[in-house]
Amino acid sequence: MIEGCTPFPPEFADRYRRGGIWRAESIPQAIARAAGRSRDSIALIDPTRSVGYGEMIDEAGRMAALLSRNGVAAGDRVVVQLPNCIEFATFTLACFEVGAIPIMALPAFRRAELEYLVSFSSAKAIAIAPTYRNFDHAQLAFELQHALPNLRSIFTTAPVPGCTWLHDRTGDTGPIGVSRIDPFDVALFLLSGGTTGMPKLIPRTHADYLYNARESAKVCGLGPDSRILLALPAEHNFPLACPGLLGAILTGACAVFCQSTQAPELAAIIRRERITHLPCVPSLALGLLTIPAAAHADLASLRVITVGGQRLQESTARSLKRTFPDIVVQQVLGMAEGLLCFTRLTDADEIAFTTQGRPLSPADEIRIVNADGSAMSDGEVGELWCRGPYTIRGYFNAAERNREAFTDDGYYRTGDLVRATPSGNLIVEGRIKDLINRGGEKISAEEIESHLLAHRAVSGAAVVAMPDAALGEKACAFLALRDGESLDLESMREFLGARGVARFKWPERIELLNQLPLTNVGKVKKAELRRYIEEKIAAEEMGGRALPRRE
Repeated sequence: MIEGCTPFPPEFADRYRRGGIWRAESIPQAIARAAGRSRDSIALIDPTRSVGYGEMIDEAGRMAALLSRNGVAAGDRVVVQLPNCIEFATFTLACFEVGAIPIMALPAFRRAELEYLVSFSSAKAIAIAPTYRNFDHAQLAFELQHALPNLRSIFTTAPVPGCTWLHDRTGDTGPIGVSRIDPFDVALFLLSGGTTGMPKLIPRTHADYLYNARESAKVCGLGPDSRILLALPAEHNFPLACPGLLGAILTGACAVFCQSTQAPELAAIIRRERITHLPCVPSLALGLLTIPAAAHADLASLRVITVGGQRLQESTARSLKRTFPDIVVQQVLGMAEGLLCFTRLTDADEIAFTTQGRPLSPADEIRIVNADGSAMSDGEVGELWCRGPYTIRGYFNAAERNREAFTDDGYYRTGDLVRATPSGNLIVEGRIKDLINRGGEKISAEEIESHLLAHRAVSGAAVVAMPDAALGEKACAFLALRDGESLDLESMREFLGARGVARFKWPERIELLNQLPLTNVGKVKKAELRRYIEEKIAAEEMGGRALPRRE
């Protein structure tokens, strides 16, 4: 393991190797072998072109030689901030081949995030599209290079003076899968999730990430005849390797890159490219339900929708199945730190619609615990802890955070509140920070959100804690309404009462928004909503305006 990363204890590493979970091969070696079996098949498609497996390997080989000519070598960090495009795949593979470690940065990142990543990781290079969605990434990269001397090279998808064009053919090329890389060392850095603070760097090894992708591909039914649509930012773990891009390449499937998450555009691509698999978040799945009935035939090729990133509400799952009866709705609970839980394609609808799956690997170990770390009884809600062959043992150079996030015996404290069903599937009941403590009574925000989303007027719901002098916290509901609909506080509370929701759980304030603020993978930015309501309440109190009093 490189310095700053926490290795797996020897007894666990030996167990995973002996069990055949970890193989003695690097990611480029595995991809080169897979490409050799599918050399004439189409590997990658983006809005501008398509390439076969052989062409993909050749392009990655040229880029690997380009990296070497620019002084990027084994162990060097490279920030990858490319949009969903073929160059994302070939450049990342090139980094693997030379032993450089790509850091997966979102295209939406700006100076604050990128300056932190480049500085913290001592990155030597960055890869960008010069302009993307009306933002000048090249100018920002030049500013970073001026401020951070360690950032020596800027690689671009189009020619820009002062940068290195990824398609420069003036030099030599090289093969893929021949370099001597330790398969048990770090292959790439993913970024931790969340909506506050700077992300932590998540070190994933060649061996664990290959296992992650291969097993995900199996459980999602991905094979040589599959065509997977990657609409979520490819730098995220879910579209990258769960099974995503890596799973597709390893199985000889075709990965189609898309730079839009708008339902009409997705439907058109699904029709044109005969997409069979769609990984998505709940907001994207809800968008598919808005497609006019006359256009439902556009989704005729689609076989599997895998929904992750946030719990899929049962009502949405049932609506998807009712609207598109030939599609399997699959749920996944996952995290870039490791553990993946999937519902299986053969699960009964009752399981697929109401749970977030069971662990991917027989070697996964999970605990469901209370606040002091003791085990909860079967069916009770507690925090999910996990360890296993593809779950990290620590963040990069984050000793203090590692003491908080990992137990002494190597379990990762996920922060997810879950309960287990008798079948071994997990149901997500929220996050620890999503519990509202109303005078000692705990309210699960996700529970109330699921009720509010059942209201015919509501298209989006997020429940957060707001400060209260007497009780500490009360619940505030941020709602987005469907066109032409209205909803006030009293009507909402009557609706919750009619559904049998305990009175103390009813939100005591409504804030109506045109749309909920979302992260790049469709998660609600709850930290932003908490700040908003805290500031609004403070302003009202400063202005002498009393809040409505609700019992």
